[in-house]
Parts: sequence; structure tokens; C-alpha cells
Amino acid sequence: MTTAPAPASAPPDRAAAAAAASGRREFPFERRHFDFIARMLYQLAGIALAPHKIEMVYSRLARRLRDLRLPDFDTYCALLESEEGANEVGFLVNALTTNLTSFFRESHHFDFLAKKAVPEMRARHAGESSHPRLRIWSAGCSSGQEPYTIAMVLASSFGPELRRWDAKILATDIDTHMVDTARRGLYAADLADSIPAPLRDRYTRRLRDDGEAKVAMEDELKRLITFKSLNLLEPWPMKGPFDAIFCRNVLIYFDRVGRTQVIGNFARMLEPGGYLFLGHSESLYGVSDRFRQTGPTIYRRL
Repeated sequence: MTTAPAPASAPPDRAAAAAAASGRREFPFERRHFDFIARMLYQLAGIALAPHKIEMVYSRLARRLRDLRLPDFDTYCALLESEEGANEVGFLVNALTTNLTSFFRESHHFDFLAKKAVPEMRARHAGESSHPRLRIWSAGCSSGQEPYTIAMVLASSFGPELRRWDAKILATDIDTHMVDTARRGLYAADLADSIPAPLRDRYTRRLRDDGEAKVAMEDELKRLITFKSLNLLEPWPMKGPFDAIFCRNVLIYFDRVGRTQVIGNFARMLEPGGYLFLGHSESLYGVSDRFRQTGPTIYRRL
């Protein structure tokens, strides 16, 4: 990909520092720039950017201008529209996708999975074959803490019996960088503090990486998970069915049309009686009549 030459003024890092010190923006950023980028993000990912996100958009994309050594947002927007900018479109989506996650986040979901959903799955599938099939999808897996948490729940709930099951977790995200991070399964050591101690001791290991304390997910968990990049508003290659789908704090970025489309597809992908787990601020009220709520942000397909 070709980029514009660096401006003849101060190097990008010094220019950024000078701009911050003076309280002005390093790059002029007008509403027309925001509107152009917001339209493009909606077309690409179905994510609707409200006007109050203008500072967030500027701060994240200003880094891209520095990295690409571009002089202004006019040049950046022109790059996005050009054939040479095809790769940059992916960087745009990655930069503007919020990735906030943690192990055992919203722990009531995983309590429900362990105590209610998994026993139901075992009872429903146990007699189907010598290798019963079980599928769970983490849709919007971010940096991977959610699917690894699901894997810990499955491994600890089934114990050695899990080896005779055809059990798989699909983990997808639109942000390719996050998918790569998730696939590595290597995190700052303090991020593992939210994992219950018995599970942390059993399914993770401590190590040093470039002099920093890290925690690595055990191969036993990695073997359960397949990581893929996926835009939820584009055609889905998988066929299902799934016993449970986690899609938490993703729908809030879609408009009503996008939410309705995704939830309808989830309903088609879920087994009858399968569970859908949403984020703490999300609801299916007025979106779908194909689910019954069974707990806080937990829904069951009718």
C-alpha cells in the first residue's frame, strides 16, 4: 500500500507532543471527516457511530495518520476510497472497534452455564452417538478471555469425560488483531486474577515473556477453540446448530436493523432450547419473539 510522504515539519511523535501541550489537535478534524468515516464504518461493519464519538474517532485514527505519515484527514479519507487503501479499511475497523473484556466477566452467565446449561446439554446429547456433539459460539470474542472462560467451564464440568465428546467452541470477532491475540492465549499476569483460583491453577501457567510476567492458557483449552475473523452482518460460513451463543456487548454498536438481522440469524443457528447470552445493557425487547428470557440477559430459543 502506498502512503503519502511525511510532512516536512516536526516528526510525528514531536508534533503530537507539541499539539497536546498547546491544547490543539495535531491534525484538523472536521465534522465532514467524522461523517465520512461513520458512513464507511456502518457500511463495512453495521456499527453506528453517534456524534458524541467524534473525539474517540479522532484520537484512535490520529495514531493511524502518524503511523502512515499522512499530513491530514483529507488525505486519509482519500486513501480509504482508493484502490491502494483496501488494506487500510481493515485497520479502520480494527481501530474503531471497542474491545473490553475479562475472564469470567458477568460471572452469573458462567454460573448458569455450569449449573444449568451444561447439564442440560449433556442430558440432551449423551445418547446420540459414541462421540456426542456439543457446540458453543463466542460471537465478538475480542482478545479471547470469553471463549477461554467457556472452555474452562466445559473442561471443569465434564472432567475426563469430555475426551469422548465432539465438543468445540467457535470464537469470532471482526477485529483481526484481536483474533490473533486470542489465538495466542498469552496475557498479562494480572488479567488472570479474575479466574477462580482452582481453575487458574489447573488451566493456566505462569511464565516470563520479554521480561514481563504473563499467564498462558493451557493447550487443553486451546484444543477446544477455533478462532476466526467474522463480520456478523456478512454471510456466515458455519451451519450450526449451536447449543449456546455468547454475544455480549456487541449489539449495542448496531442500529435496530442490524440487531434484528443478527438476532434472527442467531435464532436459526441455535438448537431448539439453546441459550443466547447478551451483555448487561442489551435486551431482546421489541427485537425478537423467538426467545424467552430465563435469567438476567439470558435467553432461550423457543
